[in-house]
Amino acid sequence: MKVAPDFEQLVDAHYAALYRFGLSLTRNESEASDLTQQTFYLWATKGHQLRDGAQAKSWLFTTLYREFLGSRKKQERFPHAELDDIAEEVCAETPPPPEDFDTTALMEAMARLSPVFRAPLTLFYLQDFSYRQIADVLEIPPGTVMSRLARGKAELRRLLLEQEKQNASRLVPLPSLAAAGKKHE
Repeated sequence: MKVAPDFEQLVDAHYAALYRFGLSLTRNESEASDLTQQTFYLWATKGHQLRDGAQAKSWLFTTLYREFLGSRKKQERFPHAELDDIAEEVCAETPPPPEDFDTTALMEAMARLSPVFRAPLTLFYLQDFSYRQIADVLEIPPGTVMSRLARGKAELRRLLLEQEKQNASRLVPLPSLAAAGKKHE
């Protein structure tokens, strides 16, 4: 007889991690919340079909990822943009506070990564998934997971260096004291 995990316990155990994974994929809080809710809705309607209750976590992450891919395909077919949202994004360019700079730079670089690399990096580093679990969630071979992790890290490193160079070029160098003394002579 199949024994599915208790729904409330499942939500308590995995909601935050699923939401963070959804947020890393969508880069939008409301979309991440919708994906998470849809995932638990699908669990409520289809979770009883899972033969091994120990695989519930993988099932949830796989389902969320599939829902994300489905929503992206729909968005590509039927794009939607609101002018008010675009104007707010353009006007809202304020520099991050110094204490959040490193985290912000990393998150900006992660957001610029292709979902092909972002998903495995998020699952590996933020969710502590093994190569096998990532392979199951993303439905790709473990070798591909390792390859995407390596390429994703390389691309992330390149993006961070690019951001660092852009930030350094914005700084105005101060004249040295020796140069200032020669001008006054």
